[in-house]
Amino acid sequence: MTETDTASETAVAPTPTRLATVHSTREIEALIPHRWPILLVDRIVEYDEAAKRIVGIKGVAATEWFFQGHFPGLPVMPGVLQVEALAQTMAVYVAKQPGFGDRIGLFAGIDECRFKRVVVPGDVLRLEVTMDKLGSRFGRGHGVASVDGEVACEATLSFIIPGEGVLR
Repeated sequence: MTETDTASETAVAPTPTRLATVHSTREIEALIPHRWPILLVDRIVEYDEAAKRIVGIKGVAATEWFFQGHFPGLPVMPGVLQVEALAQTMAVYVAKQPGFGDRIGLFAGIDECRFKRVVVPGDVLRLEVTMDKLGSRFGRGHGVASVDGEVACEATLSFIIPGEGVLR
């Protein structure tokens, strides 16, 4: 047995496609149409095409626009915005797939949505979405938003991609 044989026997199997670098806000804006103040994903930290999974991060700052009225003196990130952050994370995954680049998806449904923890200023929201189905005009995925490993929100999200001219 040669050194080459030994090296090939101990070689590690290829890993799923993962981004070695973070997708910044600017890179996210190149993929999806959302902009400040409604862009709710700061960066993408993991993209695993083989597992159909993506992970985004939202740092929840005390200066967020939605804390001005929700609620004065007791700032809590609205649950609907947690769901929107998951949807935007899913939109990044979809935009990276061949043939989807500049197409815009719209919510088709939010199922089995549960809120289990409040999200407050200073929290770092981890947004993990695993796709269940992705067709040319419809998709569905399961999203979990968590803080320090504790689930804040989870839901099954569905979207449609409307035909030409529908959004105009």
